[in-house]
Amino acid sequence: MRRVVITGMGCVTPLGRDVGRVYQRILAGECAVQSISAFDTSDYRVKLAAEVPDDDFSDCFSPRELKFNDRYIRFARVASKLAVRDAKLDAQTIDKDRFGVIMSTGIGGIGSFEKASETLLSKGVSRISPFFIPMTLVNLAAGIVAIDHQAQGECSCVVTGCAAGTSSIGEAYMRIRTGMQDVMIAGASEASITPLGVGGFMAMRALHEGSDPLRASTPFDVNRSGFVMGEGAGALIIEELEHALTRGADILAEIIGYGSACDAFHMTAPSEDGAGIVKAMRLAMTQAGISPDQVGYINAHGTSTPLNDKTEAVAIKKVFGGHPVAISSTKSHIGHLLGACGAVETIFCVKALETGWLPATIHCENQDPLCDIDIIKDTSRKADVRIAMCNNLGFGGHNVSLIIRKWENRVRRED
Repeated sequence: MRRVVITGMGCVTPLGRDVGRVYQRILAGECAVQSISAFDTSDYRVKLAAEVPDDDFSDCFSPRELKFNDRYIRFARVASKLAVRDAKLDAQTIDKDRFGVIMSTGIGGIGSFEKASETLLSKGVSRISPFFIPMTLVNLAAGIVAIDHQAQGECSCVVTGCAAGTSSIGEAYMRIRTGMQDVMIAGASEASITPLGVGGFMAMRALHEGSDPLRASTPFDVNRSGFVMGEGAGALIIEELEHALTRGADILAEIIGYGSACDAFHMTAPSEDGAGIVKAMRLAMTQAGISPDQVGYINAHGTSTPLNDKTEAVAIKKVFGGHPVAISSTKSHIGHLLGACGAVETIFCVKALETGWLPATIHCENQDPLCDIDIIKDTSRKADVRIAMCNNLGFGGHNVSLIIRKWENRVRRED
């Protein structure tokens, strides 16, 4: 099996688009949650979200190039363009047939769907835009990113709810590991802070309904009361090691394990014993050839919902037992990016390994006794971590775990 490395990263988040700057803001304890500005929430119990504040993407694309893209596709294209730049990847010098894209989403173009529905009802069927379908389909972000970069290998979209970002990176890793592709753009995008998106999750009683941004997204806190919706995208350049070395790429980290398992339990709730995420973590560690004591940091799914956080804590204790492992949920800073969360959180894992600073779970003032794991609270923690794990869970019982190793210029060609 071939070794797989990360050579570029790009993001669009509520805290900005520069990966290094975004991570510094995370380490500084900044929070992007604030009152929703995307639409009038007068009739909504939910008032808060973490929105991407700047939609001027002229450094990557002209307004004309983005005109007929849904917001989630715009985010995906920008994050991918930034990742390609970061990797110094020149599509003209690589084999395009072995250059692929897996760009995922949880919901897709819900904003465009709402607008087209309004047009249909108010103006009639003849006024529906011919771009309506391409703007809403979940696979179109992947397709348009492939067009942007002339990636003519595999192009797909893995839809596993809120695990979509980690699924896409894991599947890209497997394609390269097994020799099917040499380079892939992998990640996910979401833009669901819309009347229907917020309204739907509100109807499920899944969202926090308070008005204080500093007490909204509170993972693992005893008083947590639902997640805060975020939006954005993350993209990574995943590459076969020898291919990266040959072109002189800067290697950021190595992917060494991927686990995926299904609860087969309930359409929205995780199994309370955490069986699915336990299995995913163990599968990832088995593939990586490591033991629990070698994992130094976990970026948890940590949604700030009563059931998720307790279930995830139970699962981590089952897998790691008495082995100390530092854990945080960066959703406390930028909200829950739904299908895109795992892509952005994998980027945070890479930055944690690179900088030696682990992000904190902010707003966890009173840790739930049922979540008795080592939560990094309040302030970031300095730690020499060499292996990190990113966990995500999605509606439908999807559980995904990725394991990332710090790059220390070790090239063991006998592997």
